[in-house]
This record gives sequence, structure tokens and C-alpha cells, in this order.
Amino acid sequence: MHATESLTEADRLMTVCNSCRYCEGLCAVFPAMEMRRAFADGDLNYLANLCHGCGACLYDCQFAPPHEFAVNVPRNLAIVRAESYRHYAWPRALAPVFDRNGLWIALLVVACVTAFILAFTGTDARNGDFYRLMPHNAMAGLFGAVFAYAILALTMSLRSFWRDSGERAASWRDLWQAMRDAGSLRYLDGGGVGCMNEDERPTDNRRLYHHLTFYGFLLCFAATSVATLYHYLLGRHAPYAYTDLPVLLGTAGGIGLVIGPVGLLAAKFKRDPSLRAHTGMDVAFLVMLFLTSATGLALLALRNTSSLAPLLAIHLGVVLALFLTLPYGKFVHGLYRFAALVRYAQEMRQL
Repeated sequence: MHATESLTEADRLMTVCNSCRYCEGLCAVFPAMEMRRAFADGDLNYLANLCHGCGACLYDCQFAPPHEFAVNVPRNLAIVRAESYRHYAWPRALAPVFDRNGLWIALLVVACVTAFILAFTGTDARNGDFYRLMPHNAMAGLFGAVFAYAILALTMSLRSFWRDSGERAASWRDLWQAMRDAGSLRYLDGGGVGCMNEDERPTDNRRLYHHLTFYGFLLCFAATSVATLYHYLLGRHAPYAYTDLPVLLGTAGGIGLVIGPVGLLAAKFKRDPSLRAHTGMDVAFLVMLFLTSATGLALLALRNTSSLAPLLAIHLGVVLALFLTLPYGKFVHGLYRFAALVRYAQEMRQL
């Protein structure tokens, strides 16, 4: 017996696919499936997060609807994947709160934090000096605490996923292979032809938007890290010149985090309904990434104007809401998928 109907259906589909094996060259899911004769819940959650949702196996499958076997692996694994975010969330009691109301909760947090900052810090700012509105230590303390909570929750969630998928120590070789596969989105290419989205015609659009989002996020994180080193090691305090490294990294990352999430949202709502499965916290995560980058770029462009105070308050509200919702939305799929790729690298090495 499985814990949910979607896991029961995933077991049925994997049993059918294990008998056919026509799609074994499309991605990592089918070779990993072929190593198993029975599927526990942890195995199915592992396979679901190993799936990149390219959709190729649906269009290649001879047993896809309207066949009586009704094999639709991408949609079912997308449902299982979304449920795994809730199943492994820490603390689990918070997961249902965000699951269906994630976007509204995030926007409510943005509104409350923005109002709080404007009410208690005022609007006096000159020459782009952020810290006249909110002292650096207060800003670092507040956001550091929320970020630390997010890291703790994500760590506990990832620990549960890893244990459930079969606890084995990962080697550096496995980690390196998973980093290569994740960094290139190797399995989002439909076996080499591209990702299916609106119909059976493959494209690389979703892969491109994923890259812009992922590497834009890394560039923004690098910008924040460099700015922290500037502040504490070099005694150089914000605001920084447009040619300084934190600004250059943040601008490049911000542009990626505007284009990428918009492209992914557009692709999501245009997707073939037979592939579409979940639009809850994944939509909230993409919206919050877009708002973070858009308000950050606007703040950079208008930091020497009277718009500084409201823009800073809104930007800080968005960032705080993003941190708060990270452990309960689509962000965790990156962690689970990486862990699944590590597990897959282990299994391939042990053949």
C-alpha cells in the first residue's frame, strides 16, 4: 500500500514502463526504474524528482491516452514531485498552509514588511544611502535570522528526502557528476531533441529559461556575498558605484531573474494540459523571484531619487517573503533533484 493515490498510480505506471522499456534512452528516470522490481514510496519520490518534466516520454509512448493503459508518466511524476515538497517539508505542519495559498501569503508578507519599514524608519534618504532608512545591523539581523531559519528548514527537508530514497554516503565523484548534470540540465532535452511544452514539437525554450533563472540566482547570491566581504573585510559600505563588482554581478543576475521567471511562467500556462499538473507554490516562487529582481533593478536605477524609500521598503519585503517561503515551494525541487542526481550517479557507478 502506498501513502497517496498518486504514488499508487506511479507504481502502476512504473510497472508498465518496466515491461516495455521503449523510453529508456530519453532520460535518467527509466534506467533508474529498470534497477527496481518493486517500488516503495521513497523510490517513487526519488524517480519523480529525477524526472525533469521534458514530456518526451508521453509523446513517444504507445500506451499513452486514449490507450486503455493510460500511461502518462510526466503528469503523474509531476504530481508526485509536488506532493513530495509537502511530505518532506520541515516542520511538516507548515506545508499545507503554503501549499495552496503560497502566492497570497507571500504577497501579504510583502505588504506587512513594507508597511512596517516605512512606518518605523521614515522616508529620509539621501544619495542612495540605504542605511539612513534602516541601519545595517538591524537589516542584517532581521534578514539573517529569517535566512537561517530557511536554511535549517531546507536542510531538514533534504535530510528526510535523502534518507527516504535510500541512505548511502555520496562520493566526490558522484557529487561532481550530479553537478555537471544539474548545471547543464542534461535531462531536459527529451533524449537530445528538446523539451516538449505546447505540443509534440520540441524546443529548448524551457531549458534556456531555467538556465537564466538558475544562473541569475547564483549571480545575485554572489553579489550579496561580495558586498558582505566589502563591508566587513574592506570597510567599504553601500551604496557602491555602478562599476563595482557587487553592482555588476547583481545587475547581470537581476536581468536573468527577470527574463527567466517570466519565460517559465509563460511556458507553464501555455503547456499542453496533458502535461500540466501543479500551479501552487511553484508559481509563487517564480513570482517572488521576478519581484525580487525587478524591485532590485528599479532600486538600483532610482536610488538617487525620492523613490528610494518606498522602493527599498518594497524590495526588502519581497526578499523577506522569498526567504520565508523557500522551504515550502518550488525552490526545494532544486535540492531534491540534485540529491536524486547524486543517487543516480551512485547507482550508475555501481553497475
